[in-house]
Amino acid sequence: MNTPYPVPSAARKIGARLVLCATLALTACAQVPSGPATKVRAETLVYPKPPDEPRFAFERGIYSSADVVPDSKDASFRRLVTGETRGGYFLGKPYAVAVHKGRVFVTDTAERQVKAFDLPEGKYFSIGDAEPGQLSKPLGIDTDHAGNLYVADASAKAVLVYDRDGRYLRKIGGEKLFDRMSSVTVDPQGERLYVVDIGGVNSENHRVRVFNPKTGAHIMDIGRRGTGAGEFNLPRDLAIGKEGRLYVVDGGNFRVQVFNADGSFRESFGTVGRQLGNFARPKEVATDPGGNVYVVDAAFGNFQIFNADGDLLMFVGERSERDGPGKYMLPSGIAVDDDGRVFFVDQWFRKVEIFRPYALAEGQGNLTRAAAAPAR
Repeated sequence: MNTPYPVPSAARKIGARLVLCATLALTACAQVPSGPATKVRAETLVYPKPPDEPRFAFERGIYSSADVVPDSKDASFRRLVTGETRGGYFLGKPYAVAVHKGRVFVTDTAERQVKAFDLPEGKYFSIGDAEPGQLSKPLGIDTDHAGNLYVADASAKAVLVYDRDGRYLRKIGGEKLFDRMSSVTVDPQGERLYVVDIGGVNSENHRVRVFNPKTGAHIMDIGRRGTGAGEFNLPRDLAIGKEGRLYVVDGGNFRVQVFNADGSFRESFGTVGRQLGNFARPKEVATDPGGNVYVVDAAFGNFQIFNADGDLLMFVGERSERDGPGKYMLPSGIAVDDDGRVFFVDQWFRKVEIFRPYALAEGQGNLTRAAAAPAR
């Protein structure tokens, strides 16, 4: 069902020029989950805000293992008596996020590991903190349909591959293949691996390198340094969308470039600016099952949602020096799961926040906790 996203009410208050720009961009339609109209509860944080029809609801935040692993009755009672606070494994400096069937994987550059939060099973574990497969500076991360995990290690200049439970499988890449890798994306079938090489000021290797994720064989490169169509200036991330389109965040050129599955240039959208639909510090990108494109902007403190053709639909979040749901100081990573849930990373507040499509009822989908024996 094609349903238009409304212009958020707050956006209508920031000037006639901005309104005109946003209105033109928001005339496009996008696929969104359909469902009966439901009255918005006052305590629910939704986007866009009332009186507009809600599309997303804030669901929960993850700061540490304590937000995922169930507490025991004995431990809870002991803290009640002693006044102790509950401990856990906290996020140090999260960067990117990937999700597979309710298991949330977050790269932590400060602690040099991947932290895994399994919401359905209520458990936590870490990946890459010991040999074989020890990580040095994990940045980008992605999973294939089987849940295999691909982690871009900037220091090792390689992609390290693990299975869903964190067992090390293999390494792809090496010193001679990358200047300054930033992210990794694997297609759902596990047939192609896309590694973004951000290059740097003194490098001409601003490109996307494509590999066979099983053998590590180099297949082709996409792009080169420049400002023209199909050229990059400090590319940051890549996502695979509708019809196999490749969406690449071209950070230094303040745009998203779109390529066909064969690597040929298709189009681009975005420009530098402070208005809706512009970019100031674009970082990571993700796509949802309907083909919509989600772009993180660290300067705006939000993620903007575009349709597959680059027309702005809406935005979620705001820049803030104080933590809270939907408030960010230094956002970086983003992922969208099969349910359409959005997982959004903020490095400054050291958290991952989850937004549920409003038409998806609470307790439905991949995050549903499995039945377990009562805690003792």
